[in-house]
Amino acid sequence: MTILIEAIMNSSTPCLQFLRPYAWKWKPVGARNTAYLRFYHLARQHELIQSNALKYPRIRHEGGAPMRIPTFREKFKDVEMGKHADEEVIIHGRVQSVRRAGNKLMFLDLKGEFEHVQGLCNFNKLQVTGVELGEFKALAKLLNRGDIVSITGRATKTPTGELSIEATRLPELLTPALAPLPFKLEDEEVRIQHRHIDMLVNRKTIDTLRLRSHLIKYLRDFFHERGFLEFQTPILAENASGATARPFTVTASETSVNKNLAMRIAPELWLKRLVVGGVDKVFELGPAFRNEGIDQTHNPEFSMCEFYNAYANLDDLITLTEELICGAASHCRDLIATKLDSLPAIDMSQYQRPFQQLEFIPALESALGFKLPDLSASSSREDLLALLKQHKIEVPGLNKPDITLAKLLDNLASEFLEPYSLTKPLFITHHPVCMSPLSKSFVCPKTGQHVSARTELFINGKELANMYEEENDPASQRQKFVDQLNAAKREASLAPGVYNDEGESAMEVDESYVQALESGLPPTGGWGCGIERMVMLFSGTKRISDCLSFGNLRHVTNVPGAVRTGEDEEKAREMMDEVEKKGARERKREKGKEKEKEKEDMGVSDGEA
Repeated sequence: MTILIEAIMNSSTPCLQFLRPYAWKWKPVGARNTAYLRFYHLARQHELIQSNALKYPRIRHEGGAPMRIPTFREKFKDVEMGKHADEEVIIHGRVQSVRRAGNKLMFLDLKGEFEHVQGLCNFNKLQVTGVELGEFKALAKLLNRGDIVSITGRATKTPTGELSIEATRLPELLTPALAPLPFKLEDEEVRIQHRHIDMLVNRKTIDTLRLRSHLIKYLRDFFHERGFLEFQTPILAENASGATARPFTVTASETSVNKNLAMRIAPELWLKRLVVGGVDKVFELGPAFRNEGIDQTHNPEFSMCEFYNAYANLDDLITLTEELICGAASHCRDLIATKLDSLPAIDMSQYQRPFQQLEFIPALESALGFKLPDLSASSSREDLLALLKQHKIEVPGLNKPDITLAKLLDNLASEFLEPYSLTKPLFITHHPVCMSPLSKSFVCPKTGQHVSARTELFINGKELANMYEEENDPASQRQKFVDQLNAAKREASLAPGVYNDEGESAMEVDESYVQALESGLPPTGGWGCGIERMVMLFSGTKRISDCLSFGNLRHVTNVPGAVRTGEDEEKAREMMDEVEKKGARERKREKGKEKEKEKEDMGVSDGEA
């Protein structure tokens, strides 16, 4: 630290070259080297102050509106080598590198909107506009990786064929970078805690998030083209319903409500109210919140796409899903081939239609080697456990004393059915009724079991979408709500937090929704998909945190605050004052030496005369 202070104090222009190599070195635990970063900031700030360049000017469009770098590349891609375009344009971008060739030539690599262009600054061309060599050299020395600059010039191609903008005016520093921009950033903890730097340095990080944006647009266009309307439904309500999950609760104290509210776990019931209201085709893209765990594929805050289509049955939903997924895969393949080339290529052979289909109960019975008991009987859970024990079949959660029938069946499907999706997309259809409390049900003619008109889509062993024919019988729906509530009470020991201090479930029978059904919900097909799951599929990433702008909830709540305490800032100011005083003394001393030299020169001249 003392060496660094001396490095700054002993130079009128602090030597950033000494600090830059160390600023983003990482300790074994992955922490930033804050000492070097702080001194880099100090030195860079002092350097800019000395050059009167620590400014953040407003954008001026005196020479016309700036041109986007992608537009520049497209418009001037055919300019001839050695020739210049007639049009003078302005380009803004972040400096990725500065290369100096002698004192009169400088090359800047500029990045903007994820594309690069070379800036060429030739003093011999600029001096005709009144630019002095000292001014040119000062800027060339000052500009640094990470700075944001503006270049006015004309398009040309260098002898190597590189499309460039040759400056006709001295480039302007719009935003100086006070922190160093590393060339590599590999530490996982640091990457997620400093996501803005991760995006600037690691192309795959930003390409994954860009793919998410393109996918959301694709989904909107897909539904709009088929006559769907997009609506926004409430995020805060008295009850959270539409799925089986624990909600987050908040207190509304500044409104007339003045009660605890729940953040939605799904928009389902609100969207179906819209169908009752005459919106036959409706969809929503928006956030959902589930007060549950965090792992590679789950985050408490995530985005969902749900649509509801009046008069659509399960076959219609499957057809529409195949069309959507295949179209999205093709769209993402083209994006990756042209714009997002850091992501792995998509193999379209995996998305040949039709996708595989397996009926839940027949396929599971075939895999287990025995017939399932009557799954609607009160003793079905115990009967199934006895059969599994008899056939010595082990599945995750089997030995938990309070595992529900629905969870047990879900674990069996994960073990024996979902692996079929590793080679090709798979629809698992007609789940037992206990697994689908909001869907219509019927008696399966093959097995005699009560099953739901539901299907789930799995790709690469992961659930991607869930769809079913919606229950529109008010009495049946109310009974299914009651059954869902009772099931939640039975698994209370496995889900701490579902119950409040009075022992009442956070889940309730949504009487207002049942009342809405009494006005008549047409036969309707409903569909839901997690946006992040789809991004994971097409980007090739295995972690949901990579598909969220700032990582999962754990990352968001652990973002480090400013490490500069009041004492740190006071010391920094003292150091800056000392640096400025030191610089002033050095400049005064240099001027004194110059005067002495002038006197000596004059004395020599007089003597010679």
